[in-house]
Amino acid sequence: MALIEVRNLTKHWRAGRLALDNVSFELRQGEILGLLGHNGAGKSTTLGIILGMIRADAGDVWVNGHSVSTHRAQALSSIGAIYEAAHFYDYLTGWQNLRVLCSLSGWWDEAEVKKVLKLVGLDQRAHHLTKTYSHGMRQRLALAQALLPRPKCLLLDEPTDGLDPEGIREFRELVLRLRAEFGMTILLNSHLLSEVEQMCDRCVILKLGRKMYEGVVPSQKKKHDVFHLLTRDGGKAREVIQAAGGSLDPVSNLVVLPPQMPAHEMLRLLVERTVRVDSWTAHKPTLEEFYLGMTGA
Repeated sequence: MALIEVRNLTKHWRAGRLALDNVSFELRQGEILGLLGHNGAGKSTTLGIILGMIRADAGDVWVNGHSVSTHRAQALSSIGAIYEAAHFYDYLTGWQNLRVLCSLSGWWDEAEVKKVLKLVGLDQRAHHLTKTYSHGMRQRLALAQALLPRPKCLLLDEPTDGLDPEGIREFRELVLRLRAEFGMTILLNSHLLSEVEQMCDRCVILKLGRKMYEGVVPSQKKKHDVFHLLTRDGGKAREVIQAAGGSLDPVSNLVVLPPQMPAHEMLRLLVERTVRVDSWTAHKPTLEEFYLGMTGA
């Protein structure tokens, strides 16, 4: 079931620059979806439209069956977000900042705030001034704000931008915990392919405002039809593989199996034709390889 449906979004900026060109995708209940693309691909514009902060020229977004363009309050009632850079009042504590920000919607529950601050690891620093917070702590405070009151869905716009490796790992573990323990649905906009690969179930790739791909993160696909072959008989191996309907790249040594052919069958053919096989392993394509191939970067 789709929690968010993005339908045929089109957006032009001034001077006719096309930001989004008929982009559609869905965010399913309980999944983590990565939104990928180069700078200017349309990722932040998409999130801005979902949050009702940017008006699309055409198309719409539906959240829990509510249109963002016509019923924004109902649509956004189930969404929490970190959008662009988080800003707080440095002369207030983390707790006071949350109270001020929550007051804008007329909601405040001290018990729930304490739970969320503990969840994001700020319970011991809640009453310290935010000007003493590190960048990582500010990101966790922003996440705490997004989680109040507990939404069904989180939209995270480059949440690990500027964090050190330890901070990135901590934030990743926290995001995965939110899904595992609370069933949170998450849309993650990031340029860090390794993070998307480790966190996301599916991904959407944008290029120049157009959707290039929507589907399972390639490295998580269970089906393997590409294998890495190491052999001293490259010429003979290529003849055998091509005769069977497959292909062998002489540079990468990657074998693409023909449709419906099990890997062990191709290996048997190679051995029977006296090809010396030093290594035969399933090739798991990385998201980086897939992304660069898809975008032509």
